This record gives sequence, structure tokens and C-alpha cells, in this order.
Amino acid sequence: MKKLITTQLALALCLAMLPFAGNTQNTGNATKMDAQTTEQTVTKENAPPEKMSLPFNVVVIRHTVADYDLWKPLFDADSTNRNAAGLHLIGVARGLENPNDVEMPFMIDDVQKAKAFTTNPDLKDVMQKAGVTSAPSILFIKVLRMSEAIQKPGDYAEVTIKVKDYDSWIKVFDGEGAAMRAKDGLQDGVLAQGLDDPHLVYLVFKITDLKQAKAAMTNPARKKLMQKSGVMGEPQLYYGRDQQ
Repeated sequence: MKKLITTQLALALCLAMLPFAGNTQNTGNATKMDAQTTEQTVTKENAPPEKMSLPFNVVVIRHTVADYDLWKPLFDADSTNRNAAGLHLIGVARGLENPNDVEMPFMIDDVQKAKAFTTNPDLKDVMQKAGVTSAPSILFIKVLRMSEAIQKPGDYAEVTIKVKDYDSWIKVFDGEGAAMRAKDGLQDGVLAQGLDDPHLVYLVFKITDLKQAKAAMTNPARKKLMQKSGVMGEPQLYYGRDQQ
């Protein structure tokens, strides 16, 4: 995610293609006019500070949209509401496997205020009108570590796990070391812990070799190491590409 800390709120517009060419053309013209109107009403997005002091709180929101190009202007137009809720957009990313999977991380000023924003019925209405086709995944985390590598745009791997004990897990993670992961095409980017669940660990790695990185994620030796560290269940994996 371009200015991410890793791992990336969203909305999208779904057009229904009518069976007659004349109707299709009219719909397209109306859409262009709506997009132009939307662009004129966009306010400047609150950006996170250039130098973010660790630790800091983030909400990561991900969902699927009908069409990214139609969703993006409407997402931008909702910046006024995000600004009022104290959300600072870190970046926007799209899924490598499905480009209409959109992820947005936000640095937040106030956790309770951000939670109220994400559960506001008005936001749900905006998302529905924009064509969001899935229930949003909303994750509140505290970023504990962040490397310079994560600030460079590109592909990334996001890993979410549950651990029995964070302190025991981090010893094994650090014992493996960033250099070993780098050999597998994974550069350490972000390490975060769940705000509501201290057993939740959120990791973002910049990818230098996608094929090698995917193989590393399913390597039996790494799975065994994860079990040794106290990881419970299967990790949730997401592969994204920074857009801004």
C-alpha cells in the first residue's frame, strides 16, 4: 500500500447493462455526468503525518466492489465524512487475485470515533449505492513495527494469525529473522497486534518475488515453525498491489 504500513474503505458503482443500445448509451452518459459531479465535490483527504511515531492505531477495511474504476470517484467523494471521523488514508490497494477486492488502511485519531464511523448506517447506504458486493472486513490494530520497505509502492502479502501468547510467538518470529524471510521474497513491512484481541497478529510483507513468496507461505517447514510459535489455526492470506 503506497504509504502503508501495509496492509489498505471502499465503495463502487454497479451499472446494469440494458438490452437496447440506446438505453445503454444513455446510461453511460449519465454515469459520466455523475462521475464529473462527484469529482467536483471531493474534499482534500486527511493524510497521516509524514513521520508516524510508533505505536499508532489503524483500521484496515477490505471489501469487493463491482467495478473499481466506477467505485473510486465515489470513495474519494466520501472523504468529508472520513475526515470528520479522524481517519487518515494511508493508501488504496487492489487484490492480485481479484482486482475488485479493495483494501484501505487508515491511521485513526480516536478508536471509538472510528468504530462509530464504520458502524454508521449512513456509510452502509453509501456503500450499497456505490455497488459494494461483499460485507466489509474491518480490523482495528496497533502498529508496533514498521520498516521503510513498506513505504515503497508494489505488491505485498498480508498475513493475519491468532497466537496463544504474543510474547512467546514474537521470540520465534524474531528468531527466524528478517534476513531469512527476505530470502523467500518477503521483506518485513508491518507488525501489528489486534486492538480488541491481543492474540491477533497482523503482518505485512513487501514482495520481491511473488512465486517464491507464495511458495514460502505454504512451506511445510514454515508451517511447523508457526505451530512451534503457538499459532492457532490457519493463517489468513491476502495478496495486494498498491494503487496510491
